Order: sequence, then structure tokens, then C-alpha cells
Amino acid sequence: MASVLLVSVRLHDHRYHGVGDLTPSPARLFQALVAGAGLSGPATLADFGPSLRWLEDLTSDIPPTILTPSVQYGQAVSVFVPSNDLDFVGGDVRRIGKIRTDTKQIRPIMFDALVPWQYGWHFEEADGSNRENAKSICALAECLYQFGRGVDMAWAWGEILTEAEFEMRLASYPGRVHRPSVGGPGRTLPCPQPGSLQSLKDRYAAYSRRFGVEGSGKDAKRTFTQPPKARFAQVAYDSPSGRRVYELHRGASETAFAAWPLAHASALVEKARDAAAGRLRTAMPERSAEIERAMIGRRADGSNDGPISARVWIVPLASIGHAHADCGIRRVMVDVPADCALRGDDVHWAFSGLDLDERVDPETGEVSGLVLVRSSDEGMLSHYTSPEPGRRVWRTVSPAALPNSAARRRIEPTRRLAEAKAGAERADEQTRAASAVVQSLRHVGVRNQVESIRVQREPFASHGERAEEFAPGTRFVKERLWHAEIVFRDPITGPLVVGDGRFLGLGVMAPVQALQGIFAFRIEAGLDPSASPAEVTRALRRALMARVQGVIGERKTLPIFFSGHESDGSPAKSEVQSHLACQFDPGASRLLIIAPHLLDRREATREESAHLRTLEEALQDFRELRAGVAGALALRPCLVDSDTDPILASSREWETVTPYLVTRHAKNVGAAEALSLDVRMECRRRGLPEPSVAPRDLHGRPGTGLEGGAHLTFAVAVPGPIIIGRSRHSGGGLFAALPNAQ
Repeated sequence: MASVLLVSVRLHDHRYHGVGDLTPSPARLFQALVAGAGLSGPATLADFGPSLRWLEDLTSDIPPTILTPSVQYGQAVSVFVPSNDLDFVGGDVRRIGKIRTDTKQIRPIMFDALVPWQYGWHFEEADGSNRENAKSICALAECLYQFGRGVDMAWAWGEILTEAEFEMRLASYPGRVHRPSVGGPGRTLPCPQPGSLQSLKDRYAAYSRRFGVEGSGKDAKRTFTQPPKARFAQVAYDSPSGRRVYELHRGASETAFAAWPLAHASALVEKARDAAAGRLRTAMPERSAEIERAMIGRRADGSNDGPISARVWIVPLASIGHAHADCGIRRVMVDVPADCALRGDDVHWAFSGLDLDERVDPETGEVSGLVLVRSSDEGMLSHYTSPEPGRRVWRTVSPAALPNSAARRRIEPTRRLAEAKAGAERADEQTRAASAVVQSLRHVGVRNQVESIRVQREPFASHGERAEEFAPGTRFVKERLWHAEIVFRDPITGPLVVGDGRFLGLGVMAPVQALQGIFAFRIEAGLDPSASPAEVTRALRRALMARVQGVIGERKTLPIFFSGHESDGSPAKSEVQSHLACQFDPGASRLLIIAPHLLDRREATREESAHLRTLEEALQDFRELRAGVAGALALRPCLVDSDTDPILASSREWETVTPYLVTRHAKNVGAAEALSLDVRMECRRRGLPEPSVAPRDLHGRPGTGLEGGAHLTFAVAVPGPIIIGRSRHSGGGLFAALPNAQ
């Protein structure tokens, strides 16, 4: 069984001068342990000698994982110290205070004194002596009294944990985690190696003999001999992972891509993993145990082994990024983590040119099947990652396998009607699944605060697969599989793979590009069924202006961009002064705030971009809207997907969601013709092609004008939003694309 020796060191204050480095090395801890043992004399050090030598051997094989608290440098302080230069004051000892220099600076390191430095060594308990040595190191940790050559006292303690317990510690640790690398280019730290203990003894003995005398009598001279340095190995930490993308090709062809079904992603990962591991075992039979640990995460007997963070990641990349992408798997990303026991070059050699499903035609001898070919184009990978500062919204491409606590209740297919789930049960299942998603994020080291989580069985992409389609052939029952949308408070860069099936191609997530200039809020509760769009929209605009006023200051004039009114209170002419449009989408039960550049189909100006940043700040915690007779609405921010959302997707046919109010009633024509003419004129004004219009539900509004619905048909598919008409800024004239009309 694999265990972890965890040594924790805590300092007595939140300011420390003795560390000298943001990441104290394992060699520093080793020296502190030796100093603690030697404090009581050589006899005590001899008692702990075998355990310290065991720690040397263990560190040379698997360097420890280092956990450090979040630290920052304090203000530097200049210290004046005396110099060894009496000649400067004529040899007068009484004037020694005049000999000072300000070149020495002390810069304290600030940190949380309650968060310890921690060092975790992985070891096997198959040999009973390993656990005894680990217990001895835990006892030795109690003798530690300082952590470096500083004036600050320190104390330590040791623990023996299971792999699972150590992973939980990593997930909950509030500081940074530094992992060792194998031949990586990361920052190097000194670590104990066989002979380090003896070198410290030799240095201590030589230190007492550093001054000597040569000759005798008048010819005697004092000599100084530099003690030998302690011997430590330099180990790279925090090396960047070795990430490469491979393409699936059909046979030996260099141009014919092969598309693997998305629902069978796990089978592809297992096939590639086992074939690559077999190639490595053939080339390096003496390292079979390390290959099993790094590639498959298990021992030869089938039991789990090794830290999860050190395993090779094989991530299938489905074709996404366009509304018509079919989500077939044509590429695979292989990621070799920095602390993997295998060299990145060796792992990528095993995957390069790997035959996954080779078949030879007995008649022609032609080779067909799937071959992994190193890709020179990593464009598809950009759909699964995000450049700095990253993205806030992420969605699963393949569903995440969540813990059993998040599993849905299974219903026998023949009893679907008799055992149908009530709304309360479905809500409870989704709540438990959302909690499991948060837990899964902790397991992969993502600690960003989550604003909202949405779980469902249906895919988010139009050509994706339902969650249950991924279950056959895996160890996960379909009730544990969920598609999830996660909205983080702060953006992350990715790639992001979550859930128990993350090493089997499940839980692969992709960032969603949030369209700048549109804010959407789902109405969770409180809406009166008889509420009109105009009532809800007026309340939304009042709340918007009040929140923005609170951001810019009560004494400042609210810009026209937010208010839609001139300084004298008259309505602004949108053709001259563009301003926000507020909409209520009753079908989707959501509120929309849309920037003018989207309405006018143009780029945002610099001033509009600044106003949008102010608006984003004002809406940061917008969760409730008091809409008068329409109700007290409970709101939740939601995403508007530019590819699939009905108000933004491309389509040839569009239908009114909220009534269209005629801008100018044409003379000498009927109501239907007047609305048709006005719609066509508005489309031309907004840069849209002229559609054919089918009016319906026409009626006049006293003192306002002609209002009604309309069905638009364009010659070509046009993208949204389409918000036109006289009332487009106040809740009217919103159109939605009809499905299957692209």
C-alpha cells in the first residue's frame, strides 16, 4: 500500500527572516532535522541515523511535494553594522561607532502563521521497515527548533497518511503546491541524496578545525580552511507540463482525418493508453512498475497506485468551435505532468505513430485503421483553453462522472410513468450533482470561487451527445454522468477536465466565449403569470439606472448610455445618442440588457466599452428585482450562447417574442401592409437584408400606434440579435430564430 510521510513546519510569527527564499528546499528541512537530532549530542544523532539515510534514499528516488503558504515580501529596512576597519579611525576602539555601513538590508517575509510549510514523501509499505523509518522521522520532527539560520523559533510534526488523505490535504491547502519534475526545465531546489547526512557530519567536524597554525615560534602563522560544503542533489520543481496534440489518421494517410464517435471517447482513451504503455514496457522492461503507475495508475496486481497528479493525461478533443461542428474526435491531447515518473520525451515517443486499430487487407495488403500522428497545428486545442486572463464560463463536452452521491434515481424503462420523478426530486438531484461538481473541482486543484453551476443530461453543443450515451463500456453507470456548466467568479485558462472519469476522456470542458455587451438573468421565482413585458422592462431599467448611479456616485449625472434621456429629461434619439436596450424574454423567463453596438451591428466605441465595464460592476451582485405588480423576482445570471441561443443564432426565419411597435405608420395602406413596410424599412436601417414579412395579431394602442407580431423570412441566414421598432429600447420588437431554419 502506498503511503505519504508528511512533515509540517510552523513558525511562531507571521514575519520571518530566516527562510531566505519563498520556497524552502527539502535540503533546508533535512538540515533542520539533523540539527534537531544533534542538539542532544552525537548519541542522539546516531539513533536517528538509519532513518535519515532512509530519507536520503527515498528523496533521491521520489523527491517530496512541497506546500508553501502564500507569502509576500515586507518593506526592506537598512541596518547599520560595524565594519572590521579600525584603520579608518586611527585604531581608536572608542571611535568604532563611526565605522558603519548601510549596505545590509533586512526584508521580512510576510505570511499566515497558521499555515505550515509541508513536505510529502511517497513510500511503499510493502516493506515494514519503511513505516518504522517514517515513524522515526515523525519523532525526529518533534526535535526541530529552527528552520534555517535565523533568529525565529520553529517547531514541526510528522504524519503518515494514505494517498487519498494526502490528495485531500492538497485540495484544501490554502497556499501553493510545488511538485518535483523529472528532467524538466523548472526551478531547481537542493534535495537530500545518499551521502548528504555524512557530508553534514564532515562539514560540522571541519568547522571546528577551520583555524589552524602553521610553523612554530616567530614563524607561526594562523591559517583558515574553508569547511567542505554539504552535498545535495539539484531537483527541478514546477516544470511546465509536456503537452502535445496528436491527430487521428486513417491508415498511413497524412491527410485523411479519422473521426471517432464522441460517445465512445472512453474506449479511444483506453485503446491509446494501453497501446502506448505496451510500447514503453517493450522498450523499458525494467521500468514496468513506473510505467503502470504513470500511464494507468495501478500496480501489476490491479490495485491503485501513485499520486493522481503524476499520471499522464490523455484528453480526446472533439471538433467544436462552430455551430455546424459535428463533435467527432479527430485529435487527442497528451499531457505529461511535471512530476511524472517518466520523461516527457519517452511518453511522446510512445504515442507518436501509434497504431490503435491496425487492419491489413488480406487481398491487397493495404493497411487501414487508426494511427496517431503528431500535429503541427494546435488550433483545436485553443477551443479547450483560453489565453490570459482566461474565461469565466466553462461547459462539458463529454459529461463528468460524479460521485455516487450525485447519481440520479434509476427508473426501470417499463415503469417510467408509474415511477416518474416529481419536480422536487429532480431539483434535489440537480442540487446534489452541483455540490459534487464543486467537490470534483477541488480534486483537480481548481480553487476559484464558483458563482453558479447548471447540470443536465442534454449536451450543450447542438451535435453533442446525451450524458447516458457515454456509459456503455465504462465502469460508470449512466445515472452518475452529468453535463455541467460552471460560471467562475474569476477567469481560468484551462484545460479543465473534472470528475472521476477524467483519465478516461470524461468531464472534458471547454470555455464559452461570453458575448461582450449582453447581460442575461434567469427569473427563478416571483414572476406574476399575468405580468406584461412592458412592466417588467420598466422595472429592470429603473433598477439598472439606480445600480449604475451607485457605482459612479450620487452627484454625477447618469450618462445617456444608461438612462436613454437627455439632460433636460427628454427621450434621447437613438440614431444620435445610442443607449442600452432592456428586454424581457417571456418564453425563456429571463431579463436581457443589450448594448447599442449589438443592436446596430457594429463595433463598440471606446466610450461604450468603458460604460460596459461600469455596467458589469453595477450588475455584479444583481440577484433581486422588485417589479411592482409583476412581482418580486429572484434572479440568477445566465449565459447567452452566441451559437445556439435563439436570439443570437443564425437563421433564415425569425418570429417576434415581444410585440413590434410601428415606427412610422405609412399613409393610405392597411394595418398589415403598414407593419410590413415598417419592418422592412427598419431591417434596411440596421444593415439587414430585406425580408418577407407575415404580420399577425395586429391591434392599435391608443396614443402610441400600431402594434403586432410578425414572421420574417430572409433569403439567407442572418445572425441575431434582431431588435427593431419604436419600442426596441423598452421591451418591444424582440425576435427569435426558429429552429431548423438555418
